[in-house]
Amino acid sequence: MTTAVVITGGDPVPNVALSGLLPVDFVVAADSGLDHALRLELTPDLVVGDFDSVSESAMSRFQGPVERHPVAKDATDLELALRKAVERRPDRIVVLGGHGGRLDHFLANALVLITVPDSIAVEWRAGPAIIHVVRHAVDLKGRIGDMVSLVPVGGDAVGVRTEGLRWPLADATLASGSTLGVSNTFAATEARVEVSEGTLLVIIPGGTDRRPTPADEPED
Repeated sequence: MTTAVVITGGDPVPNVALSGLLPVDFVVAADSGLDHALRLELTPDLVVGDFDSVSESAMSRFQGPVERHPVAKDATDLELALRKAVERRPDRIVVLGGHGGRLDHFLANALVLITVPDSIAVEWRAGPAIIHVVRHAVDLKGRIGDMVSLVPVGGDAVGVRTEGLRWPLADATLASGSTLGVSNTFAATEARVEVSEGTLLVIIPGGTDRRPTPADEPED
């Protein structure tokens, strides 16, 4: 499986975001994502953006190719970087960063992920959260009690089926705007989500969103 990594701006990317990811086939940094990449000792193959937020230190250290865009442009730096990753035709794209800061940026980052062709698996590691774009199926791993939410985007998600979650779905329709799939939890350490039509964002929030289960409770 070939993997392209896109590193974007926002809050610092934790080292754990690289867990199980390396080695990768192509790395592109979007603007201040270059700062995050260099801190993680992950050298980009390309840096793109308008460079209104990257540090001078990072730009001076980076000796690779740079694609510069005007500040007044019609796409965010992340979207530009995603386009470059898609051009490589990888099997999957993993986005690092892009969380924290402005809410409008965060929402735009989430929605731009669904513009990637459905032949490419897309995963977003945003701080403690992991978000999968699901148009067919995805296999998940977590701890029993970890939260997982299914959010339809771009229209209804039809024929949704789940395994390994506390509240299973069987050929369900999650209407656009529905919260039916929010705040489910892992009932096992492995789970699966399938959808026949439409697109889901499958979100494992991580962090403090985990709720204890009976297995976690201390014995008397």
